[in-house]
Amino acid sequence: MSLRLTSFGFSNSRRNPITESERSDPPCHLRVSSSLEESHQTFITMADNLDRVWWKDGVVYQIYPASFKDSNGDGLGDIPGIISKLDYIRNLGVDIIWVSPMFESPQIDMGYDVSNYEEVYPPYGTVKDMEDLIEACHTRGMRLVLDLVVNHTSDQHAWFKESRSSKDNSKRDWYIWKPPRYAEDGTRLPPTNWRSYFSGSAWEYDEHTNEYYLHLFAKEMPDLNWESEECRKAIYDSAMRFWLDKGIDGFRVDCVNMYSKSTDFLDAPIVDSRFYEQPAWCYYANGPRMHEFLREMNEKVLNRYDAMTVGELPHTRDPKRVLDYVGRKDKQLSMVFQFDIVDIGQGGTHKYHFEEWKLPVLKKIVEKWQRFIEGTDGWTTAFCENHDQGRSISRFASDTPEYRVLSGKMLSLMMCSLTGTLFIYQGQEIGMINVPKDWPIDYYQDIESVNFYKLMAAKTNNDPEEMAYVMRSLQTLSRDNARIPMQWDDSPYAGFTERQEGAWAHVHDLYPEINVAKQLDDPNSTLSFWRDMIRFRKQHSEVLVHGAFEACDIENEKTFVFVKRFGGKRVVVALNFSNEEQEVVLPEHEKGLKFMVGNYGTEEGGEGERRRLRPWEGRLYMAGGDA
Repeated sequence: MSLRLTSFGFSNSRRNPITESERSDPPCHLRVSSSLEESHQTFITMADNLDRVWWKDGVVYQIYPASFKDSNGDGLGDIPGIISKLDYIRNLGVDIIWVSPMFESPQIDMGYDVSNYEEVYPPYGTVKDMEDLIEACHTRGMRLVLDLVVNHTSDQHAWFKESRSSKDNSKRDWYIWKPPRYAEDGTRLPPTNWRSYFSGSAWEYDEHTNEYYLHLFAKEMPDLNWESEECRKAIYDSAMRFWLDKGIDGFRVDCVNMYSKSTDFLDAPIVDSRFYEQPAWCYYANGPRMHEFLREMNEKVLNRYDAMTVGELPHTRDPKRVLDYVGRKDKQLSMVFQFDIVDIGQGGTHKYHFEEWKLPVLKKIVEKWQRFIEGTDGWTTAFCENHDQGRSISRFASDTPEYRVLSGKMLSLMMCSLTGTLFIYQGQEIGMINVPKDWPIDYYQDIESVNFYKLMAAKTNNDPEEMAYVMRSLQTLSRDNARIPMQWDDSPYAGFTERQEGAWAHVHDLYPEINVAKQLDDPNSTLSFWRDMIRFRKQHSEVLVHGAFEACDIENEKTFVFVKRFGGKRVVVALNFSNEEQEVVLPEHEKGLKFMVGNYGTEEGGEGERRRLRPWEGRLYMAGGDA
């Protein structure tokens, strides 16, 4: 089968493809049999029927604005700070940057409470700064996507202020209002027993109009009513077209399956009798008009732009239901984040009640979401970190000093070998880990974590055993783990800010050991390994990005071995998820597998189909093609 090189360029004439003089690639330090001296914007494309859409082959890097880089010394990250680091991101091999919410906001939930979709949160910068960021990304051959947060707004949004002003206001039905109900003794009760994600009731009483409004998250974040056509039109204009017309390339869609609620508003089943409020996602996720709304969003807005969408899709574990969202012909979403992998360890009733797990759980989840698109026109994502999760090294591997770097490299090898669009979260590429175990609750700032801690303290009368369990759970799972400042160097506050009083959030204690500057020119660093694995992924994209997946020895609790296939090419990945040596059996060994990549640099131990892996070792073998 013949090969040809094709440039990862732009179809929109407003965007300039990267020029030869701008190309700058780091040296390749992987132990590979051959290399291609092409820029990170070039892919090997097979002369076949592969669906080579830019957002499929691209690598996405997520930025959390508050924590990425402070440019003006106020202790908070900002848009000019992002612009100052674009060359670093580009040289990592990134094609698409996703910026988490930077809109005008009271910051109750770090920007996910939007008070004006068409303005920027002033400490982050201005709309002009965003226009500069868009241009700077496109000049470097990268694309930019933003968060689309339209399940809810801030209670400070002009729309909600009008809606709550009176029952007769024209925007009253832009939000979900319901009258109270009353107990037999006359006590006023919320319309349902639904629990908010941030603890407590999902309903807030408004004395002015004697009705409750729905808020699945904080009470300052009222849910929009997608049943209102006028509301939907305003969302399309203000939250979407405004930014698409400025040149952004798509959206990460927040809470994408929560727009359509069951209009019956029934009480949720009781799963924890200690509380009145109960989890009610069965009534507000994947509702009756959900697909209708997404088709309309595409018809009226997205189809008119060359835009990608990646939806946040919680509470949807059935692959058939997920395929309903990502089928290419149906045009609802380009792809989704399926949460099973980042939900590992979360409690069944309460998220922050950590539950122990074993490796087959992770392996089955990976296999499930790698294979669900086979034989379909759907697409998938490969990710294990984001702004809402603990760090992957701490959760899935070992963050001990002895194995921390090996673990980060092993997870990089795994992620870069998976089918789908690859997403990397800031700091993942340098092996950032969870916050120290001895940090007190006062160091935590995330509203979800702090509210849960207060709830359990009140409910258990500060029971020492229960509160110690809560703190252990938060140290593993809290969103604060991902939201502390990016670690750029070993100067005060990790080079994130020059503010004398420090950053807006505590900086990790280990920043002198784990930072960009220390790793940038070190060929043995986690950063160098990520950079080279991304290059390797692109050199072999037909099998690594698009190949069919098969897991082996799925019940093994220490090792993870899987095969990727495309045409005549085979890839076998062998991973050791333990502190001890482990033996693995290599499938396809008779095909002439050749060792290509390893986080130890060289292969040792065993021959033929049986090989011994060192602690937290990852290897990639290949046969066929240009192996």
